[in-house]
Amino acid sequence: MKSYSTKDIRNVVLLGSSKSGKTTLAEAMLFEGKVIDRRGTVEGKNTVSDNTEFEQTNQKSVYSTPLYAEYLNTKINFIDAPGSDDFSGGALAAFKVCESSVLVLNGQQGVEVGSEIFARYADQYKVPFMIAVNQLDHEKANWDLCRTSIQEAFGKKAVFVQIPVGIGPDFNGFIDVLSQKYYKFKDANGTREELEIPADHADEAEELHQELMEKAAEGDDALMEKFFDTMELSNDEIRQGLAAGFKKGEVIPVLCLSAKNDIGVKRLMEILINVAPSPEGTSQKTVDGGELKCDAKGPVSIFIYKTAVEQHLGEVSYFKVMSGVLQEGADLVNPETGNGERLSAIYAVAGAKKEKVATIGAGDIGCTMKLKAGKTDVTLAAAGQEAICHMVFPDAKYRCAVKAVDKNDEAKVGDALNKIAAQDPTITVEYSKELRQTILCGMGEQHINLVKWRINNEFKLQIELFAPKVPYRETITKIATAQYRHKKQSGGAGQFGEVHLLVCPYVEGQEAPKNFKIDGKDTVFNFKSQDISELEWGGKLEFYNCVVGGSIDLGFMPAILKGIKSKMEEGPLTGSYARDIRVYVYDGKMHPVDSKEIAFIIAGRNAFKEAFRNAGPKILEPIYDVDILTPNDYVGPCMSDLNGRRGMIINQDMEKGFTVLHARVPLAELYRYSTTLSSITGGAATFTMKFAEYQPVPADVQTKLLAEYAAQEKDED
Repeated sequence: MKSYSTKDIRNVVLLGSSKSGKTTLAEAMLFEGKVIDRRGTVEGKNTVSDNTEFEQTNQKSVYSTPLYAEYLNTKINFIDAPGSDDFSGGALAAFKVCESSVLVLNGQQGVEVGSEIFARYADQYKVPFMIAVNQLDHEKANWDLCRTSIQEAFGKKAVFVQIPVGIGPDFNGFIDVLSQKYYKFKDANGTREELEIPADHADEAEELHQELMEKAAEGDDALMEKFFDTMELSNDEIRQGLAAGFKKGEVIPVLCLSAKNDIGVKRLMEILINVAPSPEGTSQKTVDGGELKCDAKGPVSIFIYKTAVEQHLGEVSYFKVMSGVLQEGADLVNPETGNGERLSAIYAVAGAKKEKVATIGAGDIGCTMKLKAGKTDVTLAAAGQEAICHMVFPDAKYRCAVKAVDKNDEAKVGDALNKIAAQDPTITVEYSKELRQTILCGMGEQHINLVKWRINNEFKLQIELFAPKVPYRETITKIATAQYRHKKQSGGAGQFGEVHLLVCPYVEGQEAPKNFKIDGKDTVFNFKSQDISELEWGGKLEFYNCVVGGSIDLGFMPAILKGIKSKMEEGPLTGSYARDIRVYVYDGKMHPVDSKEIAFIIAGRNAFKEAFRNAGPKILEPIYDVDILTPNDYVGPCMSDLNGRRGMIINQDMEKGFTVLHARVPLAELYRYSTTLSSITGGAATFTMKFAEYQPVPADVQTKLLAEYAAQEKDED
């Protein structure tokens, strides 16, 4: 393979809903770029993209696959991203290394929820996209539906560069509004002829050509001036204006395709070359706040956006050269750890096909193998360079508990999960000390099922997935007092400590009260010392020493506080963390010989436990903000389901032809919600969830939780 200069490289991510035909399009692009001489099919399980056992078995993309095509003296690197939102991490990682994208639409469906999600992501990550309406050869293809949904979703940004001719089985080409030609295809191998525009399409083509000129003029001030003067732009000037507008995200070119029959694929690649930006002149922010320009003359810096374990190869690290020219055998450093890495061999990559090369220039994408610590989201660079800012991913929306079927395999399962999480940043694994469970989080149930499949098949281990415990919190709603004497005398030195304390709720912004009624008497506390703690699990503990007359030595106060905190880590109601409490120690007793730290730890713990139980204790549950994006037809079923989950619908609004429901839902009711939502909407809706706050559980739920905890404690006894 020849080495390409930065200006002759295009990095593109293929986006779109499941069944939009991205993988078929990728095959056609590989074919036109002479990387393959025969196109595979998803049904035939022989495509370059979907080359893993899991993908072939399920006939769907779950990994982002880097590919390339050489065309018109340009190298087009394109990443075939999964279509399911469950695997959106692949697309989001690709945004880090691509300057543009193609949003592939199913010609039968137009803009779907999945299309809208990926368009949102592209906007969020500032990666411009063009639209390719695919499958226009299908018998149920509907160009009018597609056109209307595109205009509804993207407004005046959408510019129709092509008009299909003969929708459905008769689809044999398109009118290219830019070149003012009719491209008619003779076979399924991309063989085309250029003809004059048919008379019945002439008026529409002229109207769209005028719109194209106007949109191109908006992208460049000099072109705008010329257009106002002459009302004409040349084809080259239109391309120039479209490129400028596209780069700024102000223009979305819309193209026509049948990837299956290789209709329009070559023209798509030509437009990518003419309109999509090269990496030249782009820059990446570094962790120190600086910028690294994509310049072949700069210091070598590469960013690893993906790692994968591949059969017969081991761990493969996929990267983009952000700066400089990478040489085979280069010695680089991880700027964040100082650890060195040698890239003994580097490869140009098209799925499973890897071609060894001597150099890879700035802006290009490649891979290497068996790095010691070259994991996903890592920078390797020449000594003295800063790390590139890390990738940002959405919050996980599916969580479950996981354990080894065989207890003897627990360490191996933990190691396997950590390896998978290191390869996929949208997977998180952590052991919750609070819940005493290993919690596995991902983007959806399909995502988690892929993890389980890998554990079973790659690591040869068996795991069990189940509903995780809910991280409840406990607090109080009233004032209460309690006293506890710990006395132990069984030969030798004894133990003695007595603590009298009062508890009341902590309220944010409210000054700690000092006047209380204890045993019917008005009492005013004077603070001798205080300790205010921000609890690691959220909320506060305020501890006040109000002892007078020296009934408890000041040196025992830390022990009392230690006992209280130990009980707050295992709340009296359900064993959950306690929070937002003020504690006043106002009296007690000690013994000149037998009073020790352990005695006051025990006395403080038990006095707090008793006071807590008498202070109107309340269980709090985590509440999440949930936003559901759904077609209008499914609003009713979605609202009904939320009501059944104790959800509260805050409001709803419209967004580009879809309804967005904003709700607040208890975490306890969200287990497997992604699966249910997919079921009730036929896979047409999606959602995001983010922690909002803790709120008291309803009385009936609290009664149920208390009974469950009591039964659990009885079983343990």
